[in-house]
Amino acid sequence: MAVTLNASTSTGYIQTADTSGDLALQSNGTTQFNVTSTGAYGQIKASTAVTTTSGTSVDFTNIPSWVKRITVMLAGVSLSTTASALLVRIGSGSFEATGYVGGYGLSNSSSAANAGANTTGIYLSGFNAAADTANGAIVITNVSGNLWVAQGNIFRDGAVDAGYSIGSAKTTSGVLDRVQVVLDSTGAFDAGTINILYEG
Repeated sequence: MAVTLNASTSTGYIQTADTSGDLALQSNGTTQFNVTSTGAYGQIKASTAVTTTSGTSVDFTNIPSWVKRITVMLAGVSLSTTASALLVRIGSGSFEATGYVGGYGLSNSSSAANAGANTTGIYLSGFNAAADTANGAIVITNVSGNLWVAQGNIFRDGAVDAGYSIGSAKTTSGVLDRVQVVLDSTGAFDAGTINILYEG
C-alpha cells in the first residue's frame, strides 16, 4: 500500500506503509489520524445543518461504514402541535422503527420525576405547548457489529420546563448508514436547527 502526499513537486512525496497496511499520522508521538484498508479513523465530520421550519422528519443518509459514533444535536427545535414527541431512528438501507430497548427519565417543574420506555425509536422530548423548544444532544455509539447504544440529555424550554435523560440500545439490520429525527405522531416542525457529527 502506498500513499501520495501532495507537495511542491509534481510527483509529491510517496511513502509505503508497513506490512500491517496501516498509515498513522502522529503528532508528538501520538497517533492523531489512522488510515487502514477499511477506512479512515480519527476524523470528525459534520453533516449539513437542517433548519426545521416544516416537515415531519429530518433525514441524514449516506453515513460512511467506518463511523463508530454519531452525535445528534438540536437547537431551538419546536413543533406546530403538542400531540407529538421527537424520536431518533437509525437504520441500514431504511429507517428502522422497531427493536429499540430503553427510554428516558424526566424531571420537570410541575412534577418530581417520571420515566418511560420506547421501542419504536430513541425518545428525545415531549412537548406541552406549541411554543416549547428542545435543545441538547445525544451520542449514538457502536458497541460491536451492528449494536448501537444512545445516551444524552435534552432540555425542553417552555411553560413547563423539563429535562430528559436518555438511554437506549438498538441492533440495526445491517451496517448503519442513516439517522433520522422524526415526529412520533401528528404535526410538523416549525422552528429550530438539527445537525449531526459523525466520527470513526
